[in-house]
Amino acid sequence: MKATDIFPSKYLRAGDLNGHEPVVTIDRVALETLGDDSKPVVYFSGKDKGLVLNKTNWAAIVDITKEDDSDLWKGHKVKLFTARVEFQGKRVDAVRIDAPARPARQAPPVVDHIDDDSSIPF
Repeated sequence: MKATDIFPSKYLRAGDLNGHEPVVTIDRVALETLGDDSKPVVYFSGKDKGLVLNKTNWAAIVDITKEDDSDLWKGHKVKLFTARVEFQGKRVDAVRIDAPARPARQAPPVVDHIDDDSSIPF
């Protein structure tokens, strides 16, 4: 039996991703009390657990959405992934946020020959 089975968290942890890098849609951000502090928590459409935001992930979402007001993040897609980070002097797994991969652009068709067209102004 694992501690995570006995004490489940309402918030997303790196272990919850299980090596996957899901692309999720932001639903809302709520300010929630965690211990003695209030922290922003981002929730995703169709997901039960929210992600407690630190400055790094907040800045990543601002960079992706181009919005520094979290009220304007709804509907934006982000990719979640796990990274090794330093926390309180130890290397630990953490959830990080990145922009989803863009679809590959189609290459222009290959032209077999070039016409010498004197109407081109260069």
